[in-house]
Amino acid sequence: MSALVRSVLLSVVLLAILATAAHAEGATWRLEQPLPPRSATGQQSPIPIGLGAVGDIEFWAPNRGVLITKGNPPTVPPGIWAYNGVEWHELATVCGASEGKIAWAGPEEFWTVSDGRAGQSTGYGYNPPLKDNTLCHFAGGKVVASYAKPAYEATSYHAMNGAACLGPEDCWFGGEFLPEPQVGAFQLHWNGHAVSEEPNPEGHEVRSMAAFNGAIYQGVQIRKSYDPSEPENEDRLTEPESPFEPSDLHLINPEGVTPTFEQLTSATVPFYTQENEPSWSLEAPILGSDASEMWGAANPLRSSEYPRGTSAPGQQLTVVRYAEGEWHQVVGPEFASNPFTRFTSRGIQQSRAEEEQEAENDRIASIAPEPGSEAAWVSVSSPSEVDADQIAGENATARVERLTASGRVSEAVSLPSAAERERGVGHLGQATKVVCPEAEDCWMVTANGWLYHYASEATRTLERDGSAAFASLITERPKDEGIPQIQSDTQPEEELEAKAEPKENVKKPGKHVPLISGVRSRVLAGGTLELTFRLAVKARVRLVAMNGKRIVAATPQRTLHAGRRSLRLKLNRRHWPKHIELETHPLAPLPLVRSKH
Repeated sequence: MSALVRSVLLSVVLLAILATAAHAEGATWRLEQPLPPRSATGQQSPIPIGLGAVGDIEFWAPNRGVLITKGNPPTVPPGIWAYNGVEWHELATVCGASEGKIAWAGPEEFWTVSDGRAGQSTGYGYNPPLKDNTLCHFAGGKVVASYAKPAYEATSYHAMNGAACLGPEDCWFGGEFLPEPQVGAFQLHWNGHAVSEEPNPEGHEVRSMAAFNGAIYQGVQIRKSYDPSEPENEDRLTEPESPFEPSDLHLINPEGVTPTFEQLTSATVPFYTQENEPSWSLEAPILGSDASEMWGAANPLRSSEYPRGTSAPGQQLTVVRYAEGEWHQVVGPEFASNPFTRFTSRGIQQSRAEEEQEAENDRIASIAPEPGSEAAWVSVSSPSEVDADQIAGENATARVERLTASGRVSEAVSLPSAAERERGVGHLGQATKVVCPEAEDCWMVTANGWLYHYASEATRTLERDGSAAFASLITERPKDEGIPQIQSDTQPEEELEAKAEPKENVKKPGKHVPLISGVRSRVLAGGTLELTFRLAVKARVRLVAMNGKRIVAATPQRTLHAGRRSLRLKLNRRHWPKHIELETHPLAPLPLVRSKH
């Protein structure tokens, strides 16, 4: 069967699914994928495709939502899509992001954490990090302002993982902890007039943010290093920790309320309930909120990310809920049964009757309270799927589960559904982001950018949103404050490279030295890989073991100074890698080797 015939059949199958009605007796999950954007000639393909990796999807109202995508070139450019109650459509071909975040500031106003542009590399001769380190301000149907700073300077913006607004004049954006000698976590604040840098003095990296009950909550990563040679891999604080075990949930008060930053303790938020559970044993909480409650889900830290000199604490995936003025643990060590913990055989026979069992935790990627229900939908992946990095793979299943306030899973769904598979719909990637603007009205996006809608027959289609701010395609992004030269978002790479080439009558300054050199590797006893290398400048690095496109093992990201360095990675003989990758992120410009001619 030709590729064209297969594409046409897929189109027919997907369009048939889009036309299939939901069960009248209740809400169900159904694929509702928009068609690709129209081409330059005005033609539109009848074949739905994935929108690419979607970093965030947020709603102001059930019939007014936006998402930010990395795009699926060349058909789907990076940018913003909008929902009007009837269908999704392309809203902006600018301000797309590798991951990206969205924060609503008003009914026709929102902010995005977006990727940087080529202008940020001015004066360096090569591209600096651009992932998720700029801001776009949307209002009244256009991008009214764009914010960025040049790379490798004291005022440089760093990657941001969270965004939230308490109103049009009070928005916060948070991300990575600041490189030494700076102290704190990188944060930006919009006060209605300007964007300013206001680092979080508590110094923990911000991984998620959500507005709730008149304040902004932050899920932060507690980092600890027991290796004296790696002080840069431990949180640096400007304020002393509380006498309690530090919580990985922090709070930003609204403008005019003091103190601006508050650190909630483990005595307040019950993520940690056992004596042997250190604060670093959980990943930063993933947050979700609606008008009446907030939920937080924290995955256990992967064993490869434990601080050196420590052992596995045996932590479980933990979910907490705040409602009616109190925090409660919904899932975690306090309960005898954890619906997200499974036991698998390690193949070690203890007796003739039983084998040793190893506890593994499912992982939650997103959590969304369903308004008025005392329940939340979560996107879930199994340990094997996470370890194999099959998030966007051909066999990846999208799993969503409805978790009640009592810690019970009342509904578990694997997508595509049996009916969809019968119609020929294949796997579309794991479930990533979930959001619920109303009761029995939720959206889920897969890793490949496919949209599922949870709704009943009555709420499947709503009144079309008539706002002009979301009707026209936005194609322009203003110049960034503080950047001397900005290239167009849509400028071809070939043209950028051509402009970067020096003219023949200009003397070449030389070449940049490679960031990594002198790489050597060896396998130590017990299957531990040791990689030794030389860094030209200070950089963040991570060692990743691959089997094809699957990640089978990885070290945590570390910040290392220039010089001879090494990383060690414990390998699993059941998932032995075929190749090794060293991911790098330079934190300073690479030096030049001057030409002799």
